[in-house]
Amino acid sequence: MKILKNILMLLGVFFVVSTLIFAVQGNVEQQPDDVQDVAENDVEKNVADSYRISSIDIPEDLNFAGEMVPQDDPEIMERIDREFLVNTYWQSNALLLIKRAHKYFPIIEPILAKNGVPDDFKYLAVAESGLQNVVSPAGATGFWQIMKATGREYGLEINSNVDERYHLEKATEVACAYLKKYNEKYGSWTLTAASYNAGAGAISKYLGIQQVEDYYDLLLGQETGRYVFRIMAIKEILSHPEKYGFLVEEKDLYKAVPTFKVEVEEPVLSFADFAQKYEINYKILKRHNPWLREPHLNNASRKKYNIEIPYKGYYRGSK
Repeated sequence: MKILKNILMLLGVFFVVSTLIFAVQGNVEQQPDDVQDVAENDVEKNVADSYRISSIDIPEDLNFAGEMVPQDDPEIMERIDREFLVNTYWQSNALLLIKRAHKYFPIIEPILAKNGVPDDFKYLAVAESGLQNVVSPAGATGFWQIMKATGREYGLEINSNVDERYHLEKATEVACAYLKKYNEKYGSWTLTAASYNAGAGAISKYLGIQQVEDYYDLLLGQETGRYVFRIMAIKEILSHPEKYGFLVEEKDLYKAVPTFKVEVEEPVLSFADFAQKYEINYKILKRHNPWLREPHLNNASRKKYNIEIPYKGYYRGSK
């Protein structure tokens, strides 16, 4: 009797295990069809019928600051094509540049014009920083990526408390002075742009070693070799966004918040307290005055500073 019970128990276990195995096999066999259906549904849902990746028609009259590009040279055309493709199909970045340009170009353009610097150099600032107050690994800072020594050479105040490389108007003035100086040296705005990226010493060295006089004849490193072409691609895309597939409505563009200036010539113990006087917070104060690097102002010399304050009604909490 005991033996019979054991046999029946073993048969029961066998049937249970067999049932589980067949169930699992059935699910495995069924899965590819399910996965395929999901994949097909995702394709239908996420990829528009009209979406196509194609080559880009390069304008036939490309120039930088009025200096024509030798587009009959196949090597030059390949380099141009690369930058147009990279910057056109990096859609999220291009959209952000279009939106930021609407906000910051009206500040940069009149300063360039006042100093006699071609308007195309506003696109150099885009190439340098994406119109953001970034800091490079080498320490270049702000929209114009100015090094500390260069900024001080051209009269900017740069220390732990105040860094005017973050002051867009003053930094643009410094960039203009630099560009005008080296355009006088090279007699070419294109070489001047290259020197802004690589350094004037490097460009002069390569011109001498390679015995050429033109940017387009120079063999340069990866970054500076692409630099002017990248600027021209950015210029074309930002000047004609619809042509390259960017449809941005006016309401979607970033806009500058109107401000007024408050003159300060004494130390400020707390910018948080200072901001509250104008019904804003420290974050908003810093947004409009990124050159103030600490939450206080030392100002032992009693220098006059102009601090920008936004008009009421633009930010949350202000009335």
